[in-house]
Amino acid sequence: MGKNNNNNKKKKGKKPLAAAPGKVAKARSEVRNNPFEVKINKQKFTVLGRKTKHDVGLPGVSKSKALRKRKETLLKEYQKRGKSNVFVDKRFGEYDSKLTSEEKMMKRFALERQKHVDKKSLYNLNEEEELTHYGQSLASLEKMNDPVDSDSDTDERGALSAELTAAHFGGGGLLRKKAASEQTEEEPEKAKSRKELIEELIAKSKLEKRERQNQKEKTHELTEKLDNDWKAIQGLLSHKVPKSERKAEPEKPKPDDYDMTVRQLVFDMKAKPSDKMKSEEEIAKEEQEKLQKLEAERLRRMRGYTEKKEKKPKHISADDLMDGFILEKDDRVMLSYKDGKMNLPEPEDNNLKTGGGDNDGVDDDDDKDINDGNDAGDDDDGEADEDAEGSDEEEEGSDDEDNHSDLDSNEESEEEDDEVRVKMAKKDKKVKEKVAEEASAQLPFTFDVPESYEDFQSLLCDKPADQQLIVLERIQKCNHPSLADGNKAKLEKLFGFLLDYITDLSEQETPDLQTVDKMIVPLYNLCQMFPEAAADCVRNVLQDIARAVNEEIESKDRASYPALHVLLYFKITGILFPTSDYWHPVVTPAFIVMSQLLSKCPVNSLEDAAAGLFVSSMVLEYVSLSKRFVPEMINFLLGILHLATPRKADVDYVVVPPFKLHGKSVELLLVDCTTDSASWVKSNLPLTSINGLDTEDGTEINHFKLTCIAVCLDLVRRCVDNYGTSPAFKEIFSPIEKVIREYLPRNTYPETIQDLCKNILEDIERCSKKPYSPLVFEKQLPVPVKMYTPRVTPVLDFGKKRAANKEDRERKRLVNKHKREYKSAIREIRRDNEFLAREKLAETMQKDAERKRKLKAIFHDLSTQEGEWKALKRLKMKRK
Repeated sequence: MGKNNNNNKKKKGKKPLAAAPGKVAKARSEVRNNPFEVKINKQKFTVLGRKTKHDVGLPGVSKSKALRKRKETLLKEYQKRGKSNVFVDKRFGEYDSKLTSEEKMMKRFALERQKHVDKKSLYNLNEEEELTHYGQSLASLEKMNDPVDSDSDTDERGALSAELTAAHFGGGGLLRKKAASEQTEEEPEKAKSRKELIEELIAKSKLEKRERQNQKEKTHELTEKLDNDWKAIQGLLSHKVPKSERKAEPEKPKPDDYDMTVRQLVFDMKAKPSDKMKSEEEIAKEEQEKLQKLEAERLRRMRGYTEKKEKKPKHISADDLMDGFILEKDDRVMLSYKDGKMNLPEPEDNNLKTGGGDNDGVDDDDDKDINDGNDAGDDDDGEADEDAEGSDEEEEGSDDEDNHSDLDSNEESEEEDDEVRVKMAKKDKKVKEKVAEEASAQLPFTFDVPESYEDFQSLLCDKPADQQLIVLERIQKCNHPSLADGNKAKLEKLFGFLLDYITDLSEQETPDLQTVDKMIVPLYNLCQMFPEAAADCVRNVLQDIARAVNEEIESKDRASYPALHVLLYFKITGILFPTSDYWHPVVTPAFIVMSQLLSKCPVNSLEDAAAGLFVSSMVLEYVSLSKRFVPEMINFLLGILHLATPRKADVDYVVVPPFKLHGKSVELLLVDCTTDSASWVKSNLPLTSINGLDTEDGTEINHFKLTCIAVCLDLVRRCVDNYGTSPAFKEIFSPIEKVIREYLPRNTYPETIQDLCKNILEDIERCSKKPYSPLVFEKQLPVPVKMYTPRVTPVLDFGKKRAANKEDRERKRLVNKHKREYKSAIREIRRDNEFLAREKLAETMQKDAERKRKLKAIFHDLSTQEGEWKALKRLKMKRK
């Protein structure tokens, strides 16, 4: 022992040695077998149904016991996972201890017999079953009892006799194998010769035929007799119920909506796969190719190259019966006579038909050439007929003399053929010239983007608006940005050219507003393609307008309304860009410029009033969605209504500049003739009047004034609808209400304007009266009064709460038991998972250690081989 203790002592710089595994196992077995180490928990008394906790074992026996149990159950299941090579005895009653071995054997034998009896295989042909075909047994069909009797002339079918079959198909009666009974009966008889057998067969077949004929005649007679008897009693059987005695049939219920929908769904088209969605680049490429093809065809027609469309002959097989042959054209004419003469059809006029389409001209040219050829052929046939008649007469006149008339006729026919060819060539030339003229008059299908505004203007000038739109559309398609790198910059320049072109159209003496309206569509398309470039272009124009207005205001302290071509930019801006944004790089500057015009430009003429109303309508269009309040517009509308009132010294409303209470322009829109008011008809305000009125007629001027007043009142009504929910509605429209109600001479206006004024006053009155006050938050919440009463919490039951009755106590006991069992189950599941995790980790570590050992061995072998190879190499080098 001392030696061992000395060996077990720790030495400086060395670790203690581990005990051998055999000694540890031996020590454990000694402890386990030692009776003094066994722990015994005595139980005072035994209670039935109670789990005992007094186990006998070593210290920590509960943990070791649970671990041992898991190793025997859970670990075994884990190790056998995925394995199917386990034999399980599934015989009947193997694990039933109540049955004896004899009973088990008898029951197993009965089950085996029952299994064989009940089992029927659907595809087992060896079973004793009667096979049928169309309800007849195959065994009876194999006997061939109903062959076709080709010798009989009747429709009946019978079977050939055995003797006949054997004689004709069995090698003769002598070669036929007979049955044993037949052989015994015919043994004493003498064998018949072949001739006798054939005669006997013929006689027997005639007898059978006669019997069949008699049977058929009897059947026919019986059938006729049955028909006659049926006709005799048929009248007694057929009895129709009169209508008065007929019972009304119950009406069928009408199908409801659900049934009708279900029936419709049955006949609905099923979904079919469609082609994939093409990208923008693919669409642009297809459009360019289409236009290039059409342009090539147009150029070919313009140069006079007309290719005839000849149909390629189809291959026809020698076995083709021409079942699908259809005449393309029915040239047959009904034969008719008039006054004893036959009516001949009149030749159709083969005129040239060329259209303005893409390919119509080509097809019509081909048809024309074909028709012309047919006409020429008809002329040739007519001339040939005349020559034939002339030659016949010459032959009759000169039968005896030969003057070489055949050579002369050949020369004449050749000259006539030449004349026909010349005529056809002239006609073809005229046709080609006409086609070329029409092709040159058509628009080209491909265009390049013009480099300058002059080129763009020359491209569109002298063309109607529809053709201008086609040209712009083809320019965009042929120069799409996805087709080439430089197309984007070219189309951006095209947007500026188009904007300048619209300006030129509106600057004319008579502005072409219809063309301007149509040009907005390609302008919008270009803006959608290049929004940044379009925004820069329009913003530069608006900056020039604002700069001109500011310079005029600085020099004169006032400004004048610009011309129509400048005001159209505000309309274009509202179409191209969104106007409801709080701030926009293009719309906001335009909004500021329009507000500046309404507040700084005085109204000194009717043209100024028309320009101001146009700007006001644009402002109202801008704020129609955002409902933004624009005081300049309200003040301008109030000023326009002030200009329509008679002059007065004092008024109850305030007029804001640029309008004045007194001045030259006061009563500018006052109508002084009631007859003109009666003849006025409501119409839109002409935009061309912004550049100046072309008339000095008083009636037309009064009509123009009434139109301005009607437009102003219409804008006021729209403003009332737009700002009807504003909290300051009454303050905004109270001056306008006073002017319309008290100062405006409504009685002298037409009924249309009077009704409009009445509707405006009703709307203002309705919007001014609010049935409720708006909900607002309180500025400050009320401060509660401080309370000094202490908070008392009553305690009714102290200690453990007990139920009042037995049922509640039982329920609580079960609830607590459920909680305890639930917790213990969770605890056991957690321990099982920990046990499996430890086993998996141990398995993984064992695999890794085994792999590491194998790799170490492999590397050791490789290093050994490498050393041997190097040593061998050095030895060879020394020998050399």
